[in-house]
Amino acid sequence: MNDRPLSALPSRAARTVAFGAIVVSGFAGGTIGYALVDVQCDGVCATSSGVAMLIGATSFAAGIAVVAVLGLRAMGEWRERGDQQVQ
Repeated sequence: MNDRPLSALPSRAARTVAFGAIVVSGFAGGTIGYALVDVQCDGVCATSSGVAMLIGATSFAAGIAVVAVLGLRAMGEWRERGDQQVQ
């Protein structure tokens, strides 16, 4: 019999992968936002590019964070159901 306490908490590896996905998506969103404004702008556009980079990074990271949380919750529920069936 398994001696670990019952928990719906996902594994550490799953949480680490979710965090990594959020960071990578934030970086990708920032790059896309910066490039989008940089391509369209003539002259000095540091402020516009920076704002677009911030908006892109925040929106991409927030979107992936929602998906990651939903995925981690689903994993937790599956684990909890499996634990209940074993008992």
